[in-house]
Amino acid sequence: MIQLENLNPQECPCGETRRAFFNIPNVVASVHIVNIKQDAAAHYHKKTTEIYVVLEGEGYIEMDNQLIPIKPLTAIYIPPMVRHRAIGNLKLLNIPIPPFDSEDEWFD
Repeated sequence: MIQLENLNPQECPCGETRRAFFNIPNVVASVHIVNIKQDAAAHYHKKTTEIYVVLEGEGYIEMDNQLIPIKPLTAIYIPPMVRHRAIGNLKLLNIPIPPFDSEDEWFD
């Protein structure tokens, strides 16, 4: 068990994240709480699928240049190779499958 709010925040291309379970051998997914900043960087993953659940705020998810409005309790499925970013002041639960790997974060 991990209390996400007790983890040290780390800067990420989206803003600030607290990551759990990403460094455990043989785990199938990790869990992140992400505070999105307004100018989050568009990126994609070659191997990772992500599931976002909006916890707080309203804004947009941009997926392959398409803007989709989001609000609390919106769930977003992001398959590999889809360029994406969240736009707005948002708090998200992010579930990367397989677990987060910084080597699988690509920018154009």
